[in-house]
Amino acid sequence: VQLVESGGGLVQPGGSLSLSCAASGFTFSSYRMSWYRQAPGKERELVARIYSAGGSTNYADSVKGRFTISRDNVKNTVYLQMNSLKPEDTAVYYCNADGAYKSYWGQGTQVTVSS
Repeated sequence: VQLVESGGGLVQPGGSLSLSCAASGFTFSSYRMSWYRQAPGKERELVARIYSAGGSTNYADSVKGRFTISRDNVKNTVYLQMNSLKPEDTAVYYCNADGAYKSYWGQGTQVTVSS
C-alpha cells in the first residue's frame, strides 16, 4: 500500500497550491479519502474529506470556501485545491485512506505560506 503526496511548497499569502495523493495497493474507490494537516506544536487536524460513494465532501470551517477536495477513481488519486492561502495554513499535509477495517497514511508534504 502506498499513498504518495505531491504538490507542496512555498507560496505567498493569497496564492494557490494544488496537492495530489496517488494511491496504490488497495481498492481506492471503496475508501473514504481525507486530507489532514499538522502545524508545528499542534495536533493533526482534518482539513477535508471525500466519501467513496457519491463523492460527498466535508471541510474544516477554517478552509471552507477556499479549499476543494476531489478524487479520480480511475487514476486512484485524490486532490486538494487550495486557494486564498493564509500563513495559518502552513503545515505538513497528509493524505489518509480510511476503509471499513484499515486506514493508511501518506508521508506528508510541506506547505508553507509566507511572504
